[in-house]
Amino acid sequence: MSKRQLKLGAFFNVPGHHFASWRHPSTQPERTLDLDYFVELAKIAERGKFDTIFFADGFGQELEEYSPSGIKLDPIIIQSALAAVTKKIGLVATVTTSYNEPFQLARKFIGLDHLSKGRAAWNVVTSNSEREAPLFGRDKHLAHAERYERAEEFVDVVKKLWLSIDKDALVIDKESGRYLDLSKVQPVNHEGKWFKVRGTLDAPTSPQGHPVIVQAGSSEAGKELAARTADVVFTAWQTLEEAQAFYRDLKGRLAKYGRNPEDLLIMPGVYITVAKTEEEAVAKRKELDQYIHPKAGLKYLSHFFGADLTRYHIDDPLPEHFDGEDKTNPRIRANIVRNIAKRENLKTIRELYEFIAGARGHREIVGTPEQIADQLQEWFEQGAADGFNVMAPTFPDGLNDIVDLVIPELQRRGLFRTEYEGTTLRENLGLKNPARTVIENVKG
Repeated sequence: MSKRQLKLGAFFNVPGHHFASWRHPSTQPERTLDLDYFVELAKIAERGKFDTIFFADGFGQELEEYSPSGIKLDPIIIQSALAAVTKKIGLVATVTTSYNEPFQLARKFIGLDHLSKGRAAWNVVTSNSEREAPLFGRDKHLAHAERYERAEEFVDVVKKLWLSIDKDALVIDKESGRYLDLSKVQPVNHEGKWFKVRGTLDAPTSPQGHPVIVQAGSSEAGKELAARTADVVFTAWQTLEEAQAFYRDLKGRLAKYGRNPEDLLIMPGVYITVAKTEEEAVAKRKELDQYIHPKAGLKYLSHFFGADLTRYHIDDPLPEHFDGEDKTNPRIRANIVRNIAKRENLKTIRELYEFIAGARGHREIVGTPEQIADQLQEWFEQGAADGFNVMAPTFPDGLNDIVDLVIPELQRRGLFRTEYEGTTLRENLGLKNPARTVIENVKG
């Protein structure tokens, strides 16, 4: 039996995950709307044998004077372009279920899956910003529970559409004149609380069956959605104990949906600053903090708490409570950030925003390749993670550092591949090609 190896995603957040990275001399923020830039970065990630390139997304981000936040391109368009210049790496795009329709989303992702020869993945989110609603003619965002209820039915319908035409239905026999075997077409006839969909997709199942489903929620509703539907979960934890508890909890929910623990990969985010010496790595981390504009820092922290902190001074104590928070939203990330402040004894607003400036509530590791590999290996072998979604401080330099320093150390330990195992994303992740089955109609 081959040794179990960890999976790694390259989380692209250009020009860097540190929110002041755009001011660093090594970055090129003027190129973040340039396809050639993304091609360069994708080739670095594929050189490192990463499993995936991962793009987050969200609508209606506030445009800020001192930050590039809110300026970006649709990730599925970027990933479609990258499909043409990569060969093995998976392509993950984030698309919300709250402001889309199942047919439209299913069609886009099956197209990306075919054009990439089976390397597409959909990161399922439900949207968490009230600013998104007015963009779609709504006065108010759906409540947290409703968003997840809608998302569950949405994913069911998308899967039905993806499986509505079997790839073997395409006979394409020129001699007989027969193009399709209609016995291998199964039209969708879905009627639920949120959607009523009848018909088929206009493309068959893909080389990997259908796109991989990634899910990023860590609330109770999010965990249930993941246990029922996801292939990969992207999450955020700071300590080994917290990550182990989440891992056990989520894996333990799979059986009631007829699934096995290995059917779902759990990949926490990890923000990595690496150098040949620990001193150099620490200096690189501290340097980026020097570029944080105070107004940008206050805005940055405001997003985590869903409250306006701009009226505070950056050296004020961190407030205990905020007005106007959505009580239907468990705000997992806000709780993580508060726990960081308590655990690290961070007293002021400045101390907190500097501490989370790159990791945004995810785990952060600063050090040598050996030190970083030690910590990744511990989580992997101690039941806290199946792999990691890796966050580079800057692009391209920070990503190159990870590929050139950390990846070889993981490979030396036998923890990470030296070559891709297959051609599809499911093959490389060790996931099953989904069988052609009829998904049960959503109740209610």
